[in-house]
Amino acid sequence: KGTIHLFRKSQRSLVGKLTHEFRLVAADRRSWKILLFGAINLICIGFLLMWCSSTNSIALTAYTYLTIFDLFSLVTCLISYWVMMKKPSPVYSFGFERFEVLAVFASTVLAQLGALFILKESAERFLEQPEIHTGRLLVGTFVALFFNLFTMLSIRNKPFAYVSEAASTSWLQEHVADLSRSICGIIPGLSSIFLPRMNPFVLIDIAGALALCITYMLIEINNYFAVDTASAIAIALMTFGTMYPMSVYSGKVLLQTTPPHVIGQLDKLLREVSTLDGVLEVRNEHFWTLGFGTLAGSVHVRIRRDANEQMVLAHVTNRLYTLVSTLTVQIFKDDWIRPTLSSVPIANNILNLSDHHIIPMPPLKAADNLNPVTSTPAKPSSPPPEFSFNTPGKNVSPVILLNTQTRPYGLGFNHGSAPYSSVLNQGFGIPGMGATQGFRTGFTNVPSRYGTNARGQPRP
Repeated sequence: KGTIHLFRKSQRSLVGKLTHEFRLVAADRRSWKILLFGAINLICIGFLLMWCSSTNSIALTAYTYLTIFDLFSLVTCLISYWVMMKKPSPVYSFGFERFEVLAVFASTVLAQLGALFILKESAERFLEQPEIHTGRLLVGTFVALFFNLFTMLSIRNKPFAYVSEAASTSWLQEHVADLSRSICGIIPGLSSIFLPRMNPFVLIDIAGALALCITYMLIEINNYFAVDTASAIAIALMTFGTMYPMSVYSGKVLLQTTPPHVIGQLDKLLREVSTLDGVLEVRNEHFWTLGFGTLAGSVHVRIRRDANEQMVLAHVTNRLYTLVSTLTVQIFKDDWIRPTLSSVPIANNILNLSDHHIIPMPPLKAADNLNPVTSTPAKPSSPPPEFSFNTPGKNVSPVILLNTQTRPYGLGFNHGSAPYSSVLNQGFGIPGMGATQGFRTGFTNVPSRYGTNARGQPRP
């Protein structure tokens, strides 16, 4: 008999989890259109790959990779719908918006890898150019163009639409910008399509189809097969140049960097927060892009001890929430305390007059008006400085200790060290008061007259 485990959750496999999530997405009717386009895309890709093999055209293969990229964009659109259905969990406290960022990054990187593969195959074809059959070259070009444009214009792909607008312009868009302005000057109704910049996916589809049409005409007229390889290189470069800015933008989002276009607005909001009533300091601020169009951040706010925490929290959140949708604010009160000034007199056991023979020195005249801490003139009636402490011996007048210990330097003195009690009983050597010989040299048995030996007799 096996053990019965109550309240045990069933462990699903990876395939089971993916099937469950796919059923969750497929339950929404908005996903049916995407699934239909995905099925048609797979059929179209199959026909295009067969025509690429029959025509032996690498340019048509490079253009077919754009259709495969359309399949990736449809999968990204499904992931976007799935993200909107899911709610934050304890594991993913910020939600699942980063999944669609990862999908965009993976799609663009795979498109660039396909372009690099085309460049590698094209370099090999320059050494030995095969014959190109143009029977289905033009048909495959128009089929791929029609399906790509129909997919891009029929389905609103939110992640790619945001990235194409937020990322920097590609070199293909920059070269077409002047032509777009000229066309819009003649036909103003096309301004919504060509300005401020043309859609990069539509642009690369049209440019690739135009390159294939030129290839078809040159091969039919002059049997110039090398133009197929040149067109493949051109399509690969356009693909790489279009996808690279999107990969960089989505990669920065994955690295949790602050978008450059919102740094000025964030600085302005933080200055406004620092001027709120009760706020002393704003520090440890960190803002990053959570998903496409979603900004998250955290900030620490130090407030006065008499300020209302809930009121300050409401004002700070109200100011920053206009730009930061997911915000964490930590409020803590000022805990700085002024040090207590001590005016307790010096204890008697610190300086015991019976143990230490102290002879007071006459105070200097200039020391009366000096502050013992800052050495600056101060009034006798002024209060002690803020950080003045009664350190033992701080205000005691300096004295000169008498050192009776002999040093074995070969001068004929007695070796050894005197006990501690005898040192204290020797007294302190002060000019004009006892032990006058020890004041200058520190030794009591050394004669004070220069030119005498150790016994006080004159040298010969």
